[in-house]
Amino acid sequence: MNDTASPPMRAAIATLRKDLRALPVPPNMPDLDAARADFSWDDARAALECLPGGALNIAHEAVARHARGPRAAHTALRWLGAEGEVRDLSYRDLDAAASRFAHVLRDAGLVRGDRLFVLAPRVPALHVAVLGALKAGLVVCPLYPAFGPEPIATRMTLGEARALLTTASLYRRKVQSLRERVPGLAQVFIADAVSTEDTPPGTTALPPLMASAADTFDCVATAPDEPALLHFTSGTTGRPKGAIHVHEAVLTHWATGLHALDLHPDDVFWCTADPGWVTGMSYGVIAPLVHGVTLLVDEAEFDPVRWYTILQEQRVTVWYTAPTAIRMLMRAGAELAAGFRRPALRFVASVGEPLGAGAVLWGEQVLGLPIHDNWWQTETGGIMIANTIAQDLEPGSMGRPLPGVEAAIVARREDGTVQVIDTPDTPGELALRPGWPSMFRGYLDEPARYRKCFAPDAGGDWYLSGDLARRDAQGCYWFVGRADDLIKSAGHLIGPFEVESCLMAHPAVVEAAVVGLPDALLGESVRAYVTLHPGFEPDEATRRALLAHARTQLGAAVAPKSIEFASVLPHTRSGKIMRRLLKARALGLPEGDTSTLESGPDTT
Repeated sequence: MNDTASPPMRAAIATLRKDLRALPVPPNMPDLDAARADFSWDDARAALECLPGGALNIAHEAVARHARGPRAAHTALRWLGAEGEVRDLSYRDLDAAASRFAHVLRDAGLVRGDRLFVLAPRVPALHVAVLGALKAGLVVCPLYPAFGPEPIATRMTLGEARALLTTASLYRRKVQSLRERVPGLAQVFIADAVSTEDTPPGTTALPPLMASAADTFDCVATAPDEPALLHFTSGTTGRPKGAIHVHEAVLTHWATGLHALDLHPDDVFWCTADPGWVTGMSYGVIAPLVHGVTLLVDEAEFDPVRWYTILQEQRVTVWYTAPTAIRMLMRAGAELAAGFRRPALRFVASVGEPLGAGAVLWGEQVLGLPIHDNWWQTETGGIMIANTIAQDLEPGSMGRPLPGVEAAIVARREDGTVQVIDTPDTPGELALRPGWPSMFRGYLDEPARYRKCFAPDAGGDWYLSGDLARRDAQGCYWFVGRADDLIKSAGHLIGPFEVESCLMAHPAVVEAAVVGLPDALLGESVRAYVTLHPGFEPDEATRRALLAHARTQLGAAVAPKSIEFASVLPHTRSGKIMRRLLKARALGLPEGDTSTLESGPDTT
């Protein structure tokens, strides 16, 4: 149970557990322990079709096999345009469009292993380009369209981009002026240009090429360990890291869609993450299509009314979103949510940053369903630890490792090895035993950096996540903080998330961020930054109430010594709180690279 939960919250958690198993459809995984004991990645491979000779291609598993099977006419993608347009593509339609794009790439001289960068809003052309490129054996590198020109040029240069799929507006605003920095960029396809007259110089209108291309294309028989995706991490400073993922990752996408997201054939699945990030690619493109469900894609930006309307009118059954989005809905108020129905919704999950117990219970009380947190990273390529639909929910925890995943809490030794920590509730570094199919296979052109991610014990290597966590006696994992975010105050090691979770359990607080500031007496002093719900004033009375709440729940040694109010907290574009930026501002230091920042929460 969450250590920072108040007595009323503990009572609500107990009630939640009693009601958890009243599920509208039988879960794919009714017993996690039994599934873990019986699971093998060979069985996962057998559940897919694969290609002759042991080849494996993500596009084949996501669309091609469905297009010639019983789900050919089933809606694969329902696109909701920002201006109200709705467009449906069946699996047959989506496969044909992807085949046409594969021919366009081939006719343009692009070959197996070349890298296609995708810089586009959430429109069907993005999904078509990703699947078509994978069909042709190219490596896909998604870019977040809200990036500025500099991070886009940096990533395309590091990734040696050979081709780019984008729109005319994005090209003119974010690529054109810096194109000379990417000398290998041979082709730029403009997805929304009707003719050559509509295209900027040096680019090609895509629709005419698509109209004349054949709508069948045999997927390239890529090897399971052949690169398929290149994801750049959204690092706050320094050079971005390019994590390489292979076609075999589709096994993890299938398994986690089954076990963590509980996808069933008739589901309408909505992942709110942008495909420019790993969540939006793994679970906003690949996993739902591999399962043959209907994938809902919304072009518009976050708006509470629009989101509630989508849940109601599109009859969404499974919804995968982010903690920042949940907190923004919380800020919009329960009254707004009460004005909409969610007639088909049966499962809600969240990822991006740890979800506090208060947000989990808000889901139960306001949405009618608890929100199930899970944990993974760009490097893992898929969900590793989750609160699944059928297991007892531990609000505030990551959950338990999924079938096929071996996790542990470890301590690093001075000799470069690690020791597994078996004592429950002892903090250490979260580690995974390599071998799951979506594990990244390297950092682009940085082999030494990749090797540093692994350390051995007597049983072999562990992947070291850099996240600090603890495992309780029931086997649930609890996030403590990033290793480099720990605060040392008066001899105590304090994880920011522990303090943030406590503050967010208070009814006044929407979001909190905690940093350590230099202190001559304590070493570091804990400062919290909070945003408030409507109806609460950022005054001294609220400050005292929050300090008292934290001291009661955490003790004086761990509770913040000071609290500052903010209208918004700084986040990266992927939704992570920028604690380092808050600390730099507090100390009057240079803020470093802010090219991936925005002033408020990012819903993706």
